Amino acid sequence: MPFQHPKETGYGHVIERYVTRKDSDHPRYLELGSRRVLRPGWPHAERFTRHLIDDAAAITLAYEWRSRLTAAWLIGVDRRASFRERIGELLLASEVCYSGGAYCFALAPFGTHADAEVLTTYLHRYLPRTDLHYDQPDALGALLHLDARLGTHHADRFTQPAGLWDQWGEGVRRLGYPSHTPAELRRWTDLHCDFANGWPCP
Repeated sequence: MPFQHPKETGYGHVIERYVTRKDSDHPRYLELGSRRVLRPGWPHAERFTRHLIDDAAAITLAYEWRSRLTAAWLIGVDRRASFRERIGELLLASEVCYSGGAYCFALAPFGTHADAEVLTTYLHRYLPRTDLHYDQPDALGALLHLDARLGTHHADRFTQPAGLWDQWGEGVRRLGYPSHTPAELRRWTDLHCDFANGWPCP
């Protein structure tokens, strides 16, 4: 898919809403990237979430990482499962920075075996790459969430002692990146999915 500026596709308003406009001291796309909206007590959370839900009906995954990150969050919030195939393609390609975690977030609330398969394929491809700190934690967290929801055990093949997750974690620690336990990742993704279910809106 060729890159086009949002103004060329009729979505110039997205720049104003997510790059220019601010609910706090940062543009909205940065609030999504930092996940500040998920932190208890953030004073702008309710207004931010309402705007996000309102915008979830009109989305595109074209253009660069900021728009892709934002679009993927909107897709997850609105459970737009028609984007599953495209989300999977972009996640596996890992062609731009920062947006992969949002793709994983979008797949988790879809909640199907097809979403688990996308995440499993990603982890098979990227966990052996101990030289890359991409979106492996987000993918495993989303897969653990789906396993709990579906009653499946897709993540077991990665989280067994001395398995691919442990090997990848040891590799990225040598590169100076933090590593997390599967339980920590599962709690983090559950919090994401609580957000997609309407939190913190009443």
